[in-house]
Amino acid sequence: MNKTDAEKAIKSYIKPILGFALKRCKSVSDAEDLAQEIALKVFRALILRDDISDLRGYIWTVAHNALANYYRKCGGTYTVVSLETVQNSLFGDSDLLQNAQKREDSKLLRGEIAKLTEIQRKILTAYYYENKTQAQIAKELKITLSTVKWHLFDSKKNLKRGIENMKEEQLAFNPVSFSLMGFNGSAGTMGGTQAFFRSALAQNVAYCVYREQKSVEEIADCLGVSAVYVRSEVEFLREYGYLIENKGKYIANMLIDEGDESLVKLHDEIYSAVAKLFGDDLYSEIITSGLLNDERIICKWREDKNYLLWAILPFVGANSDDSEEKIKFEEVATMRPDGAFDIANVSLKCDRSPLAKSMEKWCGPSWSGTSERSLWCCRSEWSKEKSMQQLWDYVSPRSIKLLCRFMDGDSLSVDEYAYLSEQGFIRQTQGEWEICAVWFADKNISDELLSIGKRVRQKHKKVMDKIKKDYSDAVLSVTPKHLHKTQAYGLQYMFRADGWFLLYLLKYLVAVGKLSLPTDEQKSSLTTIVHKL
Repeated sequence: MNKTDAEKAIKSYIKPILGFALKRCKSVSDAEDLAQEIALKVFRALILRDDISDLRGYIWTVAHNALANYYRKCGGTYTVVSLETVQNSLFGDSDLLQNAQKREDSKLLRGEIAKLTEIQRKILTAYYYENKTQAQIAKELKITLSTVKWHLFDSKKNLKRGIENMKEEQLAFNPVSFSLMGFNGSAGTMGGTQAFFRSALAQNVAYCVYREQKSVEEIADCLGVSAVYVRSEVEFLREYGYLIENKGKYIANMLIDEGDESLVKLHDEIYSAVAKLFGDDLYSEIITSGLLNDERIICKWREDKNYLLWAILPFVGANSDDSEEKIKFEEVATMRPDGAFDIANVSLKCDRSPLAKSMEKWCGPSWSGTSERSLWCCRSEWSKEKSMQQLWDYVSPRSIKLLCRFMDGDSLSVDEYAYLSEQGFIRQTQGEWEICAVWFADKNISDELLSIGKRVRQKHKKVMDKIKKDYSDAVLSVTPKHLHKTQAYGLQYMFRADGWFLLYLLKYLVAVGKLSLPTDEQKSSLTTIVHKL
């Protein structure tokens, strides 16, 4: 809703709001303050949101929440005051609402500036208070001009969002909801991240303490629920490592993508650009290499080059960069009581990347191995739909061990043949079992394919590294400090073993006609490779 319409809507409810306050507050001044607080909260919400269908119901929800806070402050006492004595003392001036908002925004602005990252505070101060040019700031701070521009844009947006959203108060009547819920690492007996955040309470507890540690009572106030319910949820999440306790206060130990508008846009732009840059050359080089005809590649659909490419292109894209890890997985992952060893990551449900719906159907890259071979795969919207348990079974140690025995010519039991067939790894044709996954007979064939990917990467290394650094800096600038190292670990794998990169790569190649959609019978084992270590 625009500002003018929001003001009109509020003005039509001014008298009822004031009457509500006057009947419940112990003084006229308290009633005026409470009414103004209610009006300002509703005004902000009307500007920020377009989904308030029942305005009257929404206003009285805000009013009762504000009144509850008032009672806590004054011990629950109130005095009835006549409406006639003060009916013209509040909101009589049409500009009063705007002036009150300006005064409060000015106070909030100082607090929000303090929350910015050090680099953003320096840039903001230099630009607005010291009147320095963006070029001067870039030179003094030894960063690129584009980085200065991005930080200026992002800090202004964050300041506005921090003032307007009032997130903590909104959680009580406008709770967040997680959409994408995943993990990096291995799951335990309880399952993945989704198993721990099925309830709205668990999701909002974690989000409430994402940026700042809070006690159980502070979390309860933030969510507008009883501390009794919050305490048990907090203890459960702490036990499994999703919250960290420090002297009776808790903070989130997981990455939450808040759907920052500028980052979402930047993410789509850079991944689209790199998918085209890398994908065109990789496709051409693999096609012209002749390796798709190599007899060391074994598969039921070996003559179907399109099917082979569905596996080989993302495999090479994910594994053709052997840069050294600066941060090790063990340094940032959490060992959980159910045996999981992972980094949890979730996203808030909001307007996201154009490929967000596709990412909801994506899983991987995932792998499992023996001492000699590894089963590598991804699940996508083009694959046969499988439950999470079916996906874990698919990429389990049992699967790779049985496949190796099958390819070695061992005689399997009826149940073992049935398992591999049900998973989609093998298919029987005229009484003969054939492997459907792409099988590399020796290590040399995978090395030769990966060397193509390395040449393509080297060709575009300077551009890809620059894009990666700028984006990583932007992401870290909005990541809570206690999670910087965890976030930085994942950013190491941008454009490598990176699900988003592989999804954008496949989407691009399908869009330009270089990849055709698989047949129905190919979907069960699509994008699966078994390679020799």
